[in-house]
Amino acid sequence: MNIGQAAEASGVSAKMIRYYEGTGLIPEAARSEAGYRHYGEADVHVLRFVRRARDLGFTVEQIGALLALWRDRGRASADVKRLALDHLAALERKAAELQAMSRSLRDLAERCHGDDRPDCPIVEDLAEASALTARPARGRSASAAPRFGRERSPVTRGRGAVR
Repeated sequence: MNIGQAAEASGVSAKMIRYYEGTGLIPEAARSEAGYRHYGEADVHVLRFVRRARDLGFTVEQIGALLALWRDRGRASADVKRLALDHLAALERKAAELQAMSRSLRDLAERCHGDDRPDCPIVEDLAEASALTARPARGRSASAAPRFGRERSPVTRGRGAVR
């Protein structure tokens, strides 16, 4: 099958198939005399594996490791599990960060009157955070301070923070 058919059969776009081939994540496809890529069922199976791993949020590097483990029939399942649990821990950390941001923003929105008055806890919080990141760190001069400031964790923010 050609790249379009392989893309349709696997759920991976032709552009991503070319990308995965270019980065070495998957082997380059066989080519016809005219230079067109040709894919077989085994190639589509690998592409489906990659697609499912991407759907689960694995990085290209992690998928490379998973593919290597999948191809290694002598592997220990503990190696696969360790990689999956490490990824799960990262996802759970990210989910906790998103929940904290959501709670902070919900609290700010609830405290905003949403009327014609100019005072608004949302912009006040953003301005406060902006002022805090604009200050030079201890031991550094103002010129050595980062130009755009660092973002603070939603857990450590001022008003509306999760404590």
